[in-house]
Amino acid sequence: MVTMPSRLEQQLKALPAKPGVYVFRDARGEPLYVGKAKSLRPRVRSYFQKSATMSRHAIGQLPARVEDVEVIVTRNEVEALHLEQNLVKRYRPPFNVKLRDDKSFPYIAVTVEDEYPRVMFTRERHRPGVLYFGPYATAKKVRQTLETLNRVFQFRPCEGPKPGRHSGIPCLDFHIDRCKAPCVGYITQADYREIVDGVVEFLSGGTEPIQRQLEQRMRDAAAEERFEEAARYRNRLRAVQHLAERQAADRRATGDVDVLGIAADGDEAAVQVFPLRGGKMIDRYSFHLENVAGQDLTSVLEAFCVEYYGSTPRIPPQIVVPRDAGDLGALAEWLSDRRGAKVELRAAERGEKRRLQELAAENARVALRSESWTREQRRLRRVEALEELREALNLESLPIRIECFDISTIQGEGTVGSLVVFEDAVARKAHYRKFAVRGLDGQDDFAAMAEVVSRRFARLGSVMGEDYDESFAQPPNLVVVDGGKGQLAAALAAMQEFDLPRVAVIALAKREEEVFVPGRAGAIRLDPHSAGHQLLRRIRDEAHRFALGYHRQRRSATSFDSVLDELEGVGPARRRALLRHFGSAEGVLAASQEELEGVPGVPPKTARRIYAQLHKAGRP
Repeated sequence: MVTMPSRLEQQLKALPAKPGVYVFRDARGEPLYVGKAKSLRPRVRSYFQKSATMSRHAIGQLPARVEDVEVIVTRNEVEALHLEQNLVKRYRPPFNVKLRDDKSFPYIAVTVEDEYPRVMFTRERHRPGVLYFGPYATAKKVRQTLETLNRVFQFRPCEGPKPGRHSGIPCLDFHIDRCKAPCVGYITQADYREIVDGVVEFLSGGTEPIQRQLEQRMRDAAAEERFEEAARYRNRLRAVQHLAERQAADRRATGDVDVLGIAADGDEAAVQVFPLRGGKMIDRYSFHLENVAGQDLTSVLEAFCVEYYGSTPRIPPQIVVPRDAGDLGALAEWLSDRRGAKVELRAAERGEKRRLQELAAENARVALRSESWTREQRRLRRVEALEELREALNLESLPIRIECFDISTIQGEGTVGSLVVFEDAVARKAHYRKFAVRGLDGQDDFAAMAEVVSRRFARLGSVMGEDYDESFAQPPNLVVVDGGKGQLAAALAAMQEFDLPRVAVIALAKREEEVFVPGRAGAIRLDPHSAGHQLLRRIRDEAHRFALGYHRQRRSATSFDSVLDELEGVGPARRRALLRHFGSAEGVLAASQEELEGVPGVPPKTARRIYAQLHKAGRP
């Protein structure tokens, strides 16, 4: 047994031998892992048995960090699977199997929870209330698909949760038959929702209904001698048929089926999904899983299906799984509950489905080998970059943790600073921090840099209590400031006020890409094609992007506030009433005339004047 606190040992002895869900928590009460079990007692205790194989992987680090175990008993394994899915979504524990969000894969997203949903290109797959279709092989394929769908379904192409602009005039897309103009009420919310439902059905593989609908409308328009309208329906029908043909590889005898192939190696696994709809393979989806070490194929398959089918809009009646997948009865019941009809999980023994499953498994093995090779090449490239920096800058050790500071301002207004962190030459975005610079009289980039650096290192010793911040608690090996000798001197002066470990400091100038180091009059010029120089430039550019985004955010908020200050008939009391009612200046700008008239303390006549002033110029 692994050495454990006595309280935890007593908890393990008292575990019930019933189905349920268990949550491992650390000393701070944060969830580390969520799992389900047919029998909680043997399953939970198995994690604390010695295993040489497990200790080499990430899951082997779990028992030493567990300080508390929480269990929830359920009536059966299916209920446990439902509860496990909800808790994993809620907590996102670090040791659970992760379906990696690979930014290189493009998706089509439908924002179904918006009042007027959007259909858009994206490279993320994690927002709640959004249906994702893909991943697709290339961004070009996604954009071509969206172009065709927009011609056929005429959903709104504008950005943001609400359609259109505040001018009350439909945009160009309405006039070229690319939008039904919900922004000005030319289509009801119910009719627009039917359009979006058609898009979802088409992307889910149901192409036949829209083809029949377009063909019927074309015939009706031709019969009534509305030939221009009939020609438009004909062109849309051809576009849909071409899109369906381009995505289809014919497999006529298989019906609606998903074929899954899995390959695992160490802590990672690859999954290939071949979705067949109406006998046609409409695409191929590729996914990578993390934290799979020590888990059998059944557990990995369950984890993937819960994550994948928990967000997909359409579950087929049959899913073909590998032949050695084991008992998946609980998963089949869970999928059936999600679908509202029976879902069969089966292993194909012969014929076309077996051939497709073997093909999916082979693709998964290829994807896993390719991912491993690519990851190793990236790792070697990062090591090369860090080694180059150590030699070129004469550092005492490899700069494992690099922190970069940048300042963003316009003539001293809205001055802000940014801190970005790279560990092992990879961005650690959870450790990025923003700083609002205060107390400066006019523009002074040196003083701003000194303030930001000082505020960062003042928090270095705060390891407990309310001031604790994981990013500030760790000292960097290398500090990079965006600028020249002046910014470097300001950062050094700020850091000298604190009792710091040996931290190297450099400045990277934008114009000539020169590197300045303390105690050296001239600049160091790195080979612009070297891995070290490219890493420094990437870190500096990321700090600049982060600072600029924060500066724009603050400037935008200030400009919104100034808009309210300039409104005729709005004094301090009414301004406070508007902000209290809508929550922000942006909420006031987005409000309708009726909503403004309903604000307590603002007379209806004044509300109408406010609306007219805000929208007469077509403010965005």
